[in-house]
Amino acid sequence: MTGSDVPSNPTSAPSPPPPAEITYSGQYSVNPLAEVSFRKMCATLPAVLARIGRLSWRTDRRAVRLLIGCQVVTGVSAAVLLAATARVMGPVLGAGSASDRLQGALPALLVVALAAAMNRAAGAVATYAERRITPLLTSETDSSLVEAVCRVEAAAYAGDGFSDRQEAAEMGVVRTHVMVTDAQRFMSSLIRLVTAGSVLSLLNVMMLPLLLLAVLPAGIGAVLTARVDYEIHYANVSDRNVRGMMRWWATTSQYGDEVRANSMTDYLVHWYRALSERCDRRNLAAAPRTLRISLLSALAGGVFLLATWGALAWLAVTGRIEPAIAATAVIAVQTALAALSQVVINGAAVFHTSLYLSDMQAFLDEAAARAPRRGPREIAGPVEQIRLDEVVYQYPGKDKPAVDGVSLTLERGRILAIVGANGSGKSTLTRLITGIYLCDKGKVTWNGSDLADTDPATVWRLTGLVPQDFAKWPLRVRENITLGQPRTHDDGPVWEAIDAVGLREAVEDLPNGLDSLQARDIWGGVEFSGGQWQREACARALYRKPELLILDEPTSQMDPRGEHQVFERIKAIAADRITIMVTHRLENTKIADHIIVLDDGRISEQGRYDDLVHGGGTFAELLELSQDR
Repeated sequence: MTGSDVPSNPTSAPSPPPPAEITYSGQYSVNPLAEVSFRKMCATLPAVLARIGRLSWRTDRRAVRLLIGCQVVTGVSAAVLLAATARVMGPVLGAGSASDRLQGALPALLVVALAAAMNRAAGAVATYAERRITPLLTSETDSSLVEAVCRVEAAAYAGDGFSDRQEAAEMGVVRTHVMVTDAQRFMSSLIRLVTAGSVLSLLNVMMLPLLLLAVLPAGIGAVLTARVDYEIHYANVSDRNVRGMMRWWATTSQYGDEVRANSMTDYLVHWYRALSERCDRRNLAAAPRTLRISLLSALAGGVFLLATWGALAWLAVTGRIEPAIAATAVIAVQTALAALSQVVINGAAVFHTSLYLSDMQAFLDEAAARAPRRGPREIAGPVEQIRLDEVVYQYPGKDKPAVDGVSLTLERGRILAIVGANGSGKSTLTRLITGIYLCDKGKVTWNGSDLADTDPATVWRLTGLVPQDFAKWPLRVRENITLGQPRTHDDGPVWEAIDAVGLREAVEDLPNGLDSLQARDIWGGVEFSGGQWQREACARALYRKPELLILDEPTSQMDPRGEHQVFERIKAIAADRITIMVTHRLENTKIADHIIVLDDGRISEQGRYDDLVHGGGTFAELLELSQDR
């Protein structure tokens, strides 16, 4: 091709599609501030301060007592300071030589200095108390949120907007970093304002209403600005939530190979920027609103402040107040203005915080309501039989059941294999058997006890699960195996579980053996291969010595030697428990005493391996397809 053959405007590649807009309907799609009046917003401040006080009291009572003491000292010192200032002004503005006037004012000046020192000392102690409470309070709220999410019914995760409400609650945890500081500063400023206002009203009753009018517009503006900020936060919740999840998936080293080898980087960066720009557009769209609020409130406040100073000047010029009183009034006005400004700023901050705290508390209340409360019955080993009678379960928002009318009996000492195509309901069925989900119809019983009436903790203490998607916990090897079970300092049972899955050599090769940290991204951490991680997950389940052992594709990442060793171990210990195996490798079902084939949530076939192989049904078809390679 010659130079003249090259097109002057080559067609560029089309831009990738933008991230989808996420919208919700129902009770959680409504902004809680949409119909809240200004009066109602202001009325929430006492309740918010009371809530902050209760949280702080439960966290560190000694620090709260210090904060309260500091508030008292602040109020007393402010009153003494203004009273002493009035006494100073008399001699300073009176007749006589400079030395005589200074000598006459000296006692009051010493009181002023002492009051100022008390005020500064109270501020320092208050800061100390805040720094005691804040980290403890943040850790407590954060831990409460994590515990609440861990304890909800697993079905709650499938509910509309659950993850977004959790993200909104996370903002409440973030706001606890400044919550106590804002509340303390608000109360301290309020006390100084009341003190200065009282002194000012005693000097001349006309000054106080003018002063209040001077700062009232600023207060209204600050609260309205907080309302706009929260509206934008509420609109951005979904996008921030998805962006945060995608940030982790895109940047963690665990998936770095897939991102690079599959040329995902450009699109992920485009996608991340697009979401960020969407959030930024909402923020920028709100900027003119906040500017109008600020300008109007500043204009109104300036007019009333000018009237305040004009009134004070008129009183002094016309002789209606003495020069010493006028000078004291100037200081009182300055003090009241500074205090009122801080009341406005910190009051708006407290109100702003209350919005996020309300989100957090609402989520915690919802999570507490969704925690398992099924009944007082307890399951104790040995578990001889588990029965399913016409069990039906349908996920929220789905148009058909994931498990539909399944009846099954599991006996101690027997191995059950569950097979079927993807989406046939295999994993859902195991969740119903373990009580992670409760069936919509029918019932699941352990030793005759209905799981709907049984404390789930007593069921799960007897369960060992190797899920298809297992967690790779950033813990030491020992904790990764004993996780979820109490243990002694004896590592014998740990090594027994390791030996059962053929992992001893890999563990002994680690720098610190059982004490090696399994987190490659952390300094000093190590990493297992996929198959070794899967063996460790199996070892974790075996360490529990469960009454019910469930293995969902337990050897999908193992080499043939490891797979053989695990299945030999399963056969060896099967007599002491009920064992369920979910697998796509149909050859592995030879060890099972009974096999069921699921199709669209129903049992389409069941029997022993040899019977199903020659039965001419789905099992035989899937087996033939797996061998035709």
